[in-house]
Amino acid sequence: MQTLSEQQRTALEDRVTERWQALEAREFEQAWEYTSPAFRAIFPKQLYRKKFSYAVTWELTGVKVVNYDASAAVASVVVRVMSEPTKRTSTASELIGATPTSVRERWIFTDGQWWFSANY
Repeated sequence: MQTLSEQQRTALEDRVTERWQALEAREFEQAWEYTSPAFRAIFPKQLYRKKFSYAVTWELTGVKVVNYDASAAVASVVVRVMSEPTKRTSTASELIGATPTSVRERWIFTDGQWWFSANY
């Protein structure tokens, strides 16, 4: 593909959304399923799960494809989430509450599917 068709963009956005829904639900093993086959061949689910903290919760608020490099079949995606600590440890954290965060991710297209390119 030289450019992303509307169908490919939608497929990518759907995959990103599904992965983040798994993260929101703390189903880290399911989120691992969205990582690239090369990554999964090296890093088992148990190791991937340990990457995440239970101290923060997320709520997905938006997904936007911002760039696509056709020669590398890599898309840059900005994911917008609200993040919030699970335990209020100070008055400041109580007052601040949920904060908006933007996460930049790389997704690769291989074997007819979009895969999260995990940076480990």
